[in-house]
Amino acid sequence: MTRTTCARAFLLLAPLMLLAGPSYAAQPLPKARVAELIVKVENGVDDFRKYLEQRGENAKETGEASKGKRTRGDRGSQKGATEAKKNTAEARKDELDDALGELNRSTNRLRRKFDATDAWLETKVEVERVVDDGRKINQVVARGSYGAEAARLWAALRTRINDLARAYSVPPLGV
Repeated sequence: MTRTTCARAFLLLAPLMLLAGPSYAAQPLPKARVAELIVKVENGVDDFRKYLEQRGENAKETGEASKGKRTRGDRGSQKGATEAKKNTAEARKDELDDALGELNRSTNRLRRKFDATDAWLETKVEVERVVDDGRKINQVVARGSYGAEAARLWAALRTRINDLARAYSVPPLGV
């Protein structure tokens, strides 16, 4: 093969190799750096959970403070709609709380297995579970309106999960 033939073959194959798809190849990281990524995810889960608990307590206090106060718009027929809204809000809160509990459990499982092994890449299955649990929360948060603070906390946690996923060559969460 001549030099020009090799160059032409390369020019024809190079675009095909680029179009083959994105690569999630993991960069070899020291175990200490991966441990930091796991801690950041754990802290993000804790922060998000604390915010939701605090938000629930504030809503409860506000609801109790407004009990007994009648507004001009209060009517017997509106009571059913209010109950339906309360039930829907409670169901959404429970769904988010359950998804966050699953993420917390999978993160704790990852931490236990990660600490027990020398070859941290062996915990890839646990990272895949963390990312899958993160996808569930992503869907719940996208469907509901939880406010700006919840969106900010979730965005930070999602970024941390994605950083961890990239370290393990796991496809990251979508936005």
